[in-house]
Amino acid sequence: MSRYHTVLWDVDGTLLDFVYSQRVAMTRCFEMIGLKITEEILQRYREINDGYWKRLELGEVTKAELLTGRFTSLFEEYGITGVDVEGFREEYQATLGRVYRYMEDAPKVCRALRGKVRQYVITNGVTSTQENKLRLSGLYDLMDGVFISEQVGAPKPRKEFFDYCLRAMEEAGAPVLREELLIVGDSLTSDIKGGVMSGIPTCWYRPEDIFEQDASARAVYERYRPDHEISRLNRIFDVLGIERERL
Repeated sequence: MSRYHTVLWDVDGTLLDFVYSQRVAMTRCFEMIGLKITEEILQRYREINDGYWKRLELGEVTKAELLTGRFTSLFEEYGITGVDVEGFREEYQATLGRVYRYMEDAPKVCRALRGKVRQYVITNGVTSTQENKLRLSGLYDLMDGVFISEQVGAPKPRKEFFDYCLRAMEEAGAPVLREELLIVGDSLTSDIKGGVMSGIPTCWYRPEDIFEQDASARAVYERYRPDHEISRLNRIFDVLGIERERL
């Protein structure tokens, strides 16, 4: 029998390919303002965007400042003027909510786990965007519940986020002990750090060698070391002690 009775899934970069959706959304929005996005601009946006999300996690900026500030910073850096930033942001969020691509066999894995463990989504982001993606991808119906930071009132990795999730699960009739939960996510600073700070076991999903891409990741890893690591989603069955099904 698995020691973990409940899986708390991250979405972007874990169940759904956020890099793909981001590329489509940015390409669409640049076309809307009459420009063609380049690989350089796209990569720089990812860096700026990641920076804003990390600052949000640390409480250094508000969600409102993040949502528009990342685009304002990008436009200022590349001398792009005359853009309705709020309109750009709205189209970006709408496109993100309409486009998705699975990470590996995500829906098959979640479907195979139904009835064996309880499954919830824990995600930072804009409610409408995240809900649309989850519903269109079919993942919403595979979950026992969905927790989005915008609704919770605090983002991962804050303890308040996870305390809220546990209270909501208990109020819905699913009392659980923290040691029986398992957070599965790709972000060291959001998912893994949040789990460690909240006393919840963690499983770091890293299909690529993040240490080669981000030198600062090693320090975070050493401080908030995950309980488990997987490079393929279907290895979650091994972590849970559940016989792996053919996917």
